[in-house]
Amino acid sequence: MNRIVENYLRLKKELDEYGVDLIVVSKGQPIEAIRAIYEAGHRDFGENRVQELRKKKTELPEDIRWHMIGHLQTNKIKYLIPWIYMIQSVDRDSLMHELNKRVEKHNTTVSCLIEVHIAKEESKHGMTIEQVYEFFETEQYNNYPNLKFVGLMGMATYTDDTTLIRNEFRTLRKIFEDIKKTFSDFKHLSMGMSNDYKIAIEEGTTMVRIGSLIFAEE
Repeated sequence: MNRIVENYLRLKKELDEYGVDLIVVSKGQPIEAIRAIYEAGHRDFGENRVQELRKKKTELPEDIRWHMIGHLQTNKIKYLIPWIYMIQSVDRDSLMHELNKRVEKHNTTVSCLIEVHIAKEESKHGMTIEQVYEFFETEQYNNYPNLKFVGLMGMATYTDDTTLIRNEFRTLRKIFEDIKKTFSDFKHLSMGMSNDYKIAIEEGTTMVRIGSLIFAEE
């Protein structure tokens, strides 16, 4: 556990120098490892699967801010509302509709990031660039009053081609800045993971999602 905490503290110090927020990706990790990072002072953790997220929530401190970062099926939303802190993978109208309906029943709101498909890989999820611009230009967000759209999330192509990764992050940053000009709620740009977070920082991310760099024991 000492190595994990050391990894976390080293990374946190680096990110703090740039003013970048860290979401510790805890998927597949044991409770003890997550608790060690919690006890080191961290509160923001991200999970990909609803079932695993629900189980961990019951076994870990209540003040953890849980982020759903994986593809979310509409029939799983009921298991996250109203306690989820942020959903970073909002990528389609049907999901927004069901989310808004569930959140409204609890008379609350939930923070959301729109996931944008910027990678060359078709397997990755997200709205197209055109859909994102249209969503905000036509004020479609008004259809979902219980959802707080606070930024964008995206994943770059998994490749050794750093130029491609940089261009994809740069594209997402431009979309973020364009929307932010007229949509004041935009605060978060979530891009960058263990393999490409340094490029994401250079391209203006405000938030990174990192797991393997922290939990690697070697």
